[in-house]
Amino acid sequence: MRVLDAWGFTVSGYRISLWTGLMAIVVVIGVYIVAKVITRLVRLAVGKSKHLDATQKLLTEKLVSLAVWAIAILIGIDILGVNLTALTVFSGAFGLAIGFGLQKTFGNLIAGIILLMDRSIKPGDVIAVSDQAGNSTFGQIRKIGIRAVSVVTRDEREYLIPNEQLMINQVENWSYSSRTVRIQVPIGVAYESDLELAEKLMLEAAKASPRVLNSPPPSVWLDAIGESSVNYVIQCWISDPEEGIGNVRSDVLRRLWKLFQENRIEIPFAQRDLRLRDSAQFQLLVKAIAQRVAKEERP
Repeated sequence: MRVLDAWGFTVSGYRISLWTGLMAIVVVIGVYIVAKVITRLVRLAVGKSKHLDATQKLLTEKLVSLAVWAIAILIGIDILGVNLTALTVFSGAFGLAIGFGLQKTFGNLIAGIILLMDRSIKPGDVIAVSDQAGNSTFGQIRKIGIRAVSVVTRDEREYLIPNEQLMINQVENWSYSSRTVRIQVPIGVAYESDLELAEKLMLEAAKASPRVLNSPPPSVWLDAIGESSVNYVIQCWISDPEEGIGNVRSDVLRRLWKLFQENRIEIPFAQRDLRLRDSAQFQLLVKAIAQRVAKEERP
């Protein structure tokens, strides 16, 4: 100790040497390990609790972790014997710099705690998100961190959305109060088709899909009488939006295609009427075509 302390210098009455540096490293490592162990034990204890739901467990873990780390830092400062009054000259400017630099970080931290407290956003929820190009998709919340919420879409893209944005912006939560989501499947049939039979087959195809719920039951709405077809919308409900909705539409349409083929229900092509105005040039063209056809028909 005497040898290590000899290599150093004194600043404002405080001795800085190899010994104090070594002690600081040991204390920091010790405090870090103890805080980590306590935080992990708290996480295990909270995870085994049967009186708290997933959101309450996550909120408890975050609050306890913040308290443990704050106490650990204060204990480490006390063990090292750091005289905080010596830093009063720099505390104003230093605190102002940290305040500006960590403003967003603390804002996101507080926003994440508020989101967990009011349970508007929680792990497992399915929400609609938008990328930088403005394309909207949906994803499941995997984790609510200190700074951001991790949202994973069906194509395994992971969006990290700052907590503050989810708190101040409009969020479309598909599973906030209910996990039941309605899916719309548009389909058109020809005018000559038996519409009552077509509607019956639409309901049959929707009910046969394994993910479609029986309650609420599927329904068929006549949406519009279009230019080339009678347009319907099949309304069906699912209770597992995190599994995707495109695959449900695909399954219903595939089953409906087979039923339409078996019952000769036609899905029409686009139909257009072409009108040609009469003119001298048009008459000359018609005569030229007629003469050519006549020549080809001669033996």
